[in-house]
Amino acid sequence: METALKTFFSSPRFAVAGASSDPTKFGHKVFTWYLTHSLPVTPLNPRSQSISVLTTAYPTMPSPKALLTPTETSLSVITPPAVTRELLKEAKEAGVPAVWLQPGSFDDEGLAYAQREFKAAIAGDLGGGGRGGEGWCVLVDGERGLKTAGREWEAARL
Repeated sequence: METALKTFFSSPRFAVAGASSDPTKFGHKVFTWYLTHSLPVTPLNPRSQSISVLTTAYPTMPSPKALLTPTETSLSVITPPAVTRELLKEAKEAGVPAVWLQPGSFDDEGLAYAQREFKAAIAGDLGGGGRGGEGWCVLVDGERGLKTAGREWEAARL
């Protein structure tokens, strides 16, 4: 899992599929995590032209294919499993190198596809991530990932 964390956080850019303006949703919390660590992040949300986080509006992209540089962008996914399966196929076609499937965003089929098709796939309860069995979550394990990738400055932001 250390290799997957390093690959994921070595990308120069990040995107969050399922980003939301609603502070009670994990898409909002994960997008905010990237912002508070001063990481270049793009929200993906096909239903909204922008989302508001920390009193700022951020323009969204509708899909991984719309990213300016998908081959340089690691993707955090916070969507329902059926949506995730289609999103992963599009991300693969666009050249996204690494994905982080947040708890609850995937089923066995989606997890198997991610592990087979991406350079790095972080998900599930593989290798001790998360707390209490919920699995790997950027909100819990992101600091470790930044440090693993040698991005100590971003890890120390909070």
